[in-house]
Amino acid sequence: MTPILPKITDEHRRRLLVTRHLLTPATRAATPEQVADALIALHATDPASVYLSVAARMARPSVADLERALYTDRSLLRMLCMRRTMFVVPRALAPVIDASTARTVAARERRNLLKVLTEQLGHDARWLADTEQAVLAALAERGEASAVQLADAVPRLQEQIVVSPGKPYEARPRLTSRVLSVMAAEGRIRRGRPLGTWASSQFRWTVAEPHPELPADQARAELATAYLSAFGPATTEDLTWWTGWTRTDTRKALALTDTVDVDLAHGPGHALPAQLDAPPAPEPAAALLPALDPTPMGWRHREWYLDPAHAPELFDRSGNIGPTVWWNGRAVGGWAQRPDGEIVTHLLTTTGIGRDARAAVEAEAARLAAFLGTTRIRPSFRTPLERRLTAPDAPTP
Repeated sequence: MTPILPKITDEHRRRLLVTRHLLTPATRAATPEQVADALIALHATDPASVYLSVAARMARPSVADLERALYTDRSLLRMLCMRRTMFVVPRALAPVIDASTARTVAARERRNLLKVLTEQLGHDARWLADTEQAVLAALAERGEASAVQLADAVPRLQEQIVVSPGKPYEARPRLTSRVLSVMAAEGRIRRGRPLGTWASSQFRWTVAEPHPELPADQARAELATAYLSAFGPATTEDLTWWTGWTRTDTRKALALTDTVDVDLAHGPGHALPAQLDAPPAPEPAAALLPALDPTPMGWRHREWYLDPAHAPELFDRSGNIGPTVWWNGRAVGGWAQRPDGEIVTHLLTTTGIGRDARAAVEAEAARLAAFLGTTRIRPSFRTPLERRLTAPDAPTP
């Protein structure tokens, strides 16, 4: 006889999302570390997204507080890991993420780099190892250095390769970024303070501190548990997509956890025992989340918090989400910063959106504008709605 699985409704999941992801005034964090712990990892492809994801969830957001965590205390670390994506992760979780995902990504990056070096420049693994040692020596001498400074100190980094040969967009970049990226993926060097503002993507580099090495199977089980703690209930497909693991590795990891099989609105899923009882309804609350925020990018199946009809407006062609407006655990619209600094919002639905909701969205827009001040941002991955909101002829809302 087939066992009857506990049913988890979409409303149940949204209540968990709002409270665990700190999307109400009552749940807002006091420190950036608390935000990162709640979300496991902050998307860092756009440097500004890290700050905006934290600011949306802190009672008193501060650029200086996040810079302290990233560059002084180093309690938050940048890592190339899940889905070959740059994240900022809690220091305590870094060994787990390294063993479960980053090692595989780093090995692939090294193979790809060696292939380019061999085929285009005739260099071998020994040449690359010597180059990397020279980079480490230069950083040990200087403490930190930009990519340009390292290329001056290690002339081998100035050699050029051909990218997309024969294409209209053919390019001939230096080896600098490729070599540094591989070393960073392996945890040998790390990104330090940016050269410009906090929204800059030009970083200084420094030698990374080593961390304990864990067995891959153990690490995957720990990361699966952490994921479900932050994002569960979720499906096998959600976890596979979020981590970038194979389906086999995902199933093995789940088998080593204390999860419970559950029945979600669109099929079978997994939950931790503490998630089986629906929590009380949280206070109605709005949130303005940045492009590639961890919340909308946390699941492969999104229909329980995002109307599929709105996805073409909020995602680019590669599946990257832009800035979103949230109300009570649902993504209901988008926002953008115009060149003059104004934060403009647009709601894609009126369902469940009354006067209080609109006032709350306006209040969040004002809070975000105050945090940004004179800083101007623009997502690297632009969506149809974000483009329209920032167009020169866009109407004033």
